[in-house]
Amino acid sequence: MSGNIFNIQRFSVQDGPGIRTTLFMKGCPLACPWCSNPESQANEIELGYRDSLCDDCGRCKDKCKVGAISILEKGISIDRDKCNSCLDCLAVCAPTALKVLGESISADRAIAIILKDAKFYQNSNGGVTCSGGEPLMQSEFVAEVFKRCKAAGIHTTIDTTGHASKSALERVLPFTDLVLFDVKLIDNEKHKKVVKFPNTRILQNLKRIKSEGISLIIRVPLIPGLTDSEENIDGIAQFVTEELGGAPINVLPYHRFGTNKYSMLDIPYELDGLAPLAEEQVAAIVNRFESFGLSCEVVV
Repeated sequence: MSGNIFNIQRFSVQDGPGIRTTLFMKGCPLACPWCSNPESQANEIELGYRDSLCDDCGRCKDKCKVGAISILEKGISIDRDKCNSCLDCLAVCAPTALKVLGESISADRAIAIILKDAKFYQNSNGGVTCSGGEPLMQSEFVAEVFKRCKAAGIHTTIDTTGHASKSALERVLPFTDLVLFDVKLIDNEKHKKVVKFPNTRILQNLKRIKSEGISLIIRVPLIPGLTDSEENIDGIAQFVTEELGGAPINVLPYHRFGTNKYSMLDIPYELDGLAPLAEEQVAAIVNRFESFGLSCEVVV
């Protein structure tokens, strides 16, 4: 049993209670323009390129068997349609301008890494989180890791967009202690316009998790001009109050961390120039959620 990840972060304190180890899974069906981990979007291992490190030697072009690399006046160009992620070019890139984004990891190795910090979990009421990307796209791997964690007495959390099949959810939930669930836009048409998919399945899965009695925290990304309107905040608050019995809310203010990774993958960043909300604007949104009787916390 193995899964594709793009990072393992030990001593994480923002992905659930206490000190945690977070496995960031590759693959996500949504297309959120503010995504801070563009390397999470594709399921497969990818090749990244940092032009600031390139010494224009051309060895990578000579090594590429499929002709995916072209030499420019300065640096190189990668034809992403041709590239098969064989990664042969990495071996000849002395300045490390080329970088592998992602790796395949076995459940055995994942558990070995997780168990290194077992004492920290115990002392802080922490545990393990699977995030992404969308971890439910690799539900069999996540379920296997969580199953072993539960056998070792380790708390488990999944951080999900909620856009997943019923079977994927049912595979993981029996071994899950806490769900961090993103709710971006409550209006279905706006959800389709912004992240390219309807939210019908997402909200159904959200109610399904609540019916299972699993601990639940709603996470709302605050993206200026997209998700921060009074209409959206009130709609989410009303849904959480009426359908979920008042689950706690985390708000996640927009930031620009990770935007440099878009150029590594030749992906345009759609929100270039967008400024984060001011502290007083975030505080006003927190107050608005609290006016519905909901507990609301800022997570940065």
